[in-house]
Amino acid sequence: MLFNSYIFIFAFLPFTFFVYFYLNSLRLTVAAKSFLVFASLFFYSWWNITYLSIILSSMLFNYIMGLSLSKSWEHSRVSKKMLLTLGIVANVFLLGYFKYADFFIANVNHLLDTNIGMLNLALPLAISFFTFQQIAYLVDSYRGETREYDFLNYANFVTFFPQLIAGPIVHHSEMMPQFSKTANKVMRYPNIAVGLFIFSIGLFKKVIIADTFAVWATAGFDHAQTLHMVEAWVTSLSYTFQLYFDFSGYTDMAIGAALLFNIKLPINFNSPYKATNIQYFWRRWHITLSRFLREYIYIPLGGNKKGEFRTYGNLMATFLIGGIWHGAGWTFLFWGFLHGLAIVIHRFWGKMGFEFNKILAWFITFNFINITWVFFRAKEWDDAIKVLSAMFTGALVLPLEWKEKMGFLSDVNIHFGYWLQSVSKDTYTMYWMMAGFFVIVVLKNSNELAERFKPNILTSLYAAILFLVAASSLSKLSEFLYFNF
Repeated sequence: MLFNSYIFIFAFLPFTFFVYFYLNSLRLTVAAKSFLVFASLFFYSWWNITYLSIILSSMLFNYIMGLSLSKSWEHSRVSKKMLLTLGIVANVFLLGYFKYADFFIANVNHLLDTNIGMLNLALPLAISFFTFQQIAYLVDSYRGETREYDFLNYANFVTFFPQLIAGPIVHHSEMMPQFSKTANKVMRYPNIAVGLFIFSIGLFKKVIIADTFAVWATAGFDHAQTLHMVEAWVTSLSYTFQLYFDFSGYTDMAIGAALLFNIKLPINFNSPYKATNIQYFWRRWHITLSRFLREYIYIPLGGNKKGEFRTYGNLMATFLIGGIWHGAGWTFLFWGFLHGLAIVIHRFWGKMGFEFNKILAWFITFNFINITWVFFRAKEWDDAIKVLSAMFTGALVLPLEWKEKMGFLSDVNIHFGYWLQSVSKDTYTMYWMMAGFFVIVVLKNSNELAERFKPNILTSLYAAILFLVAASSLSKLSEFLYFNF
């Protein structure tokens, strides 16, 4: 069930909302919590009910392990550290089996010239997200940072449908108190107003903006045999915009839907394409994943406490893990390597006391991100090479109608013709590109708009227009990109 579908918006979400608060109004708190868990599991299993047993098993296992880790183990033969290790290994094995088994087999076959059969496993929906979330829960339990162990609250923490499929990746301490809070069991109209406002922004981002750029990105990466320079840049920028508006749109809808139930999810995006260096980018992009990688991988590896050389190694290892987390492929690993290398260079550059002009710094950062997204998007190395080589060495083709006034440019090997033929036949494509830059660089993001939100005619009209325009295109269903990760 997609957020951007009629059945979710006009059936599942309102039905779940009203039943949940109706049960709470009757003081049937346990029934209300149980219903929310059931609704979330129904939402999850809508795609494929066979996934249900996986998330239920994972949830039960990690709840028991977390409960055990929270207790005193002074007289036990099994140390808490061993128990934590077992829990983490079990979670990583589950994720690795479904997500990386065929990748591992394919590479073994290639290196050893063997013919081991592929498992052809379907990737269970959201396994990367609920696995990382529960690993964090186990580590927090081991550290004594968890305080509340009601199973229904834990089940809601894991399965809560707004953030179940693609995050944000939340902490136990962020969510469990909210599900227990008595004040959250009644409808709070300010939260409903803000929630609908943010949800409408997110829906518009996904349906109108992201899905428009998706057409050109798909044409350039997957369908075009060759590209010239302008087509290649339109292809890469289209994916850069598509990915941001798609994933931040999902996050906005998740935050908005959660607010209807008086649950505040953490911010996951904060205008990342405004960043003036790669470190700022990762503080603004997929913030909850960056937080997980920092707190549960980088710092345990030693962080920056064991010398400069070790720090660089820890940074690189963290980004390699972040890269492979996104997908089982060498292109993802290489993308992680490039970002790890950029962070290392940025740190070294800062240590030397160098600094760029802000506009130049933004230009370099944005273009680095745009170029590296090519590896993130490409299905094969050849697709990445096709786009990147055309971006920098492809023929420069300008619109045919410009030839009359600029024909002299033919002397410097600039051609005139159908300049976007392989990517788009839409004459408004370049206007969309300019609009994309305007939105990401100039306009306030949804977090800032929510902070300044006041329920009045203007904001209601703004949200209504966004919602109605987006709702008019819901028949063109498309999954969110991060469902694949």
